[in-house]
Amino acid sequence: MNPVLEIEALHLTLPGLARPVLAGVDLTVGPGETVALVGESGSGKSLTSRSALGLLPPGATVTGSVRVAGQDVLSLPPDRLRALRSTAASMVFQDPRSAMNPLRRLGDFLTEGIRYADASVPEGRLAELLDAVGLPARVLRQYPHELSGGMLQRVMIAAALLPGPRLLLADEPTTALDTTTQAEIIALLARLRAREGCGLLFVTHDLELAAAISDRVYVMYAGRIAETGPAAGLFEHPRHPYTRALLAATPRLDAPPGPLPAIPGRPPDARTALAGCAFAPRCAHATDLCAAEVPPPRAGVACHHSEALL
Repeated sequence: MNPVLEIEALHLTLPGLARPVLAGVDLTVGPGETVALVGESGSGKSLTSRSALGLLPPGATVTGSVRVAGQDVLSLPPDRLRALRSTAASMVFQDPRSAMNPLRRLGDFLTEGIRYADASVPEGRLAELLDAVGLPARVLRQYPHELSGGMLQRVMIAAALLPGPRLLLADEPTTALDTTTQAEIIALLARLRAREGCGLLFVTHDLELAAAISDRVYVMYAGRIAETGPAAGLFEHPRHPYTRALLAATPRLDAPPGPLPAIPGRPPDARTALAGCAFAPRCAHATDLCAAEVPPPRAGVACHHSEALL
């Protein structure tokens, strides 16, 4: 089956920066598949996911292709792009309160995208989704300030699924929630993704969460995909030094006493040009080759020395 999201050689540059914010990103999401995109803050995860909706920063220069359900998002005229955002692809944002008008009832928010696309809601669809996300019908008459953060995120999920999209984008949807509510939202997303049959791109910095929810994982660093593969294999046998370092720094109950291992240094500044591998200054395995040449992706990993690290 054709992917519901297919990103190829995506480069994105912004004015005033010395290097691309996204540098040759390749990513796919299949129908009914959950794909996690992980990495540090500033690695380009959110920009990659938002490119699927054409939500790019002002002044951005973009090359490559982004196709959603067969449509090239980067070349769509504004009217067709709005229609795609209202039907084929939907986003669950990190902070639901910032995505909702505090002066309008939640019923208006839930149906806004459908009405904007001049489409109609199938009879019983709204009630079915509210029941699926565990919300009573009375929330349609309530305002955002009357609900907790967890309940608002459920409203956000229901709104995203209402038009029956083929692609669901979740940009760190549990960041502002407590641990118990996070688990409930993740379980809800997984259940509804399976029921609706849509592809899910899940953006997170939580490796344990990515391992639990996803079929495949992309690890991102400084605007590039460092490693990709099936979730189980990638976390059990990481092949990129960055992936290994991230996993080593993850807190575990069975970890030995003492401080957690840390990745030395800092991520590269986007105002500084890079000649070779972006991770080389922080990597214990780096050589002169790493500093001079960008490693091409081979068998899902972009590292000059990945075979020696097996």
